[in-house]
Amino acid sequence: APIKGCIIIRPYGYAIWEEIQRVVNAKISAMGAKNVAFPTLVPYSFIAREKDHVDGFAPEVVVVTHAGGKKLEETYIVRPTSETLIHDAFGRWIRSWRDLPIRVNQWCSVIRWEKKPKAFIRTGEFWWQEGHTAHETSKEAYEQAYEARALYREYITNYLKIPVICGEKPSIERFAGAVATYTLEAMMRDGKALQMGTSHVLNQSFAHAFSIQFQNKTGGLDFVHLTSWGVTTRLIGAAIMVHGDQDGLVLPFDVAPIQFIIIPITKAKDSDAADAVNKRCHELMIMLKKYGYRVEIDTNDEETPGFKFNKWELKGVPFRIELGARDIEKNVFVLCARDTKEKKIIEWNLFSQEFIEHVTQEYGDRLFNKAQKRMEENTKEVDLLSNIISNADSDDDEAVQKNKTATNNYFWKTSWCCAEETYPEFKKRFLTVRCILENEKACDVCCIHGKECENKHNLKKYHGTRQERSQCSKNKKKYT
Repeated sequence: APIKGCIIIRPYGYAIWEEIQRVVNAKISAMGAKNVAFPTLVPYSFIAREKDHVDGFAPEVVVVTHAGGKKLEETYIVRPTSETLIHDAFGRWIRSWRDLPIRVNQWCSVIRWEKKPKAFIRTGEFWWQEGHTAHETSKEAYEQAYEARALYREYITNYLKIPVICGEKPSIERFAGAVATYTLEAMMRDGKALQMGTSHVLNQSFAHAFSIQFQNKTGGLDFVHLTSWGVTTRLIGAAIMVHGDQDGLVLPFDVAPIQFIIIPITKAKDSDAADAVNKRCHELMIMLKKYGYRVEIDTNDEETPGFKFNKWELKGVPFRIELGARDIEKNVFVLCARDTKEKKIIEWNLFSQEFIEHVTQEYGDRLFNKAQKRMEENTKEVDLLSNIISNADSDDDEAVQKNKTATNNYFWKTSWCCAEETYPEFKKRFLTVRCILENEKACDVCCIHGKECENKHNLKKYHGTRQERSQCSKNKKKYT
């Protein structure tokens, strides 16, 4: 776009986002959240009410001071997120425990002025859904945050065919103003990590800032417990980076704008044969559409079949169907899957809905299994970080950079005491902590200190079932 750090999503790309929206929105609705629409502009005084929130977002906000040719009496910001605006509304909507829980969701774009933008991954403006909820108890808020993350995991795994690692962000990496941030992390094709989505327990810090109180069942006043959660158009970037190859996109079947592309193989000199081929192609398209699939015929006579093959491979269409005059004579056609490029001759009378479901399931399984294998092969366990970096204690900036280069194409699974005072050095010399894994075995030593630390594990625990609480108490330290 002609705006620094921003992108234009063209129709083919936006169709991918619409498919993501369609399914995720249905799942959010089934979870009990109702869609809403809030203004793009947020009073600057709102974001300033919660100290951690303003500290976290102040460097990224776009400030509006003039409108209608005049300076505004109050300064506004273009929303980087809608917590403050929605919490202000919650303060007016909620009066009694009978009003709770309240769950709303918004599909919109937000602006965060990124210093180092990257298309679909970190842009100045991006599109997302943001869910916001209010609850009577802290336990309900934690359960909601877990439920939202479980929804994302199910979608990313089953629809985008991307394996993810779930865990909790360390305190220093939490969302601005949150008391707990839960994340889903995926490995890209180059071995680097990408945060796929997050859910946050805001608890009562925002409730105090916006005076969101309710009359409890005993007649007293309590502050609500809040959550927020979201996924963005970054999911498109993840699908590109996880599944794509040197010939272009390899789109997961469920989000592909075109799931089947039909290529007629005709000769200009033989119009009768061309008519027969085109007729059969339309019959095939009608059949696939009847089954509910997204399908198109490439009727461009100015392009050769080979050019069309490359064009649709670049766009990542999962299946290509080739059909010519000789295929009609034999009552067959050619089916080619985008990921393997293997061509199979399919008999027309065998091309049933059950057959299609089978080949599309195999396609999705191949994408997921390939990504899963890549992540497993590039995940390493280590006791001490000094064991993977020879010059870990060097003060030479060039040496420090080499350390990061040597490690940033892998996931490293190690133990850490989670002491905040160790994190700046940890991040400078070694790696970025993506998440604290849940329900992992206890560890004996810290990867930095090489010994048992006084600070066992300072992250807040999930207030869930008795079994889950028991498991948390047993794990004095968690794997990172």
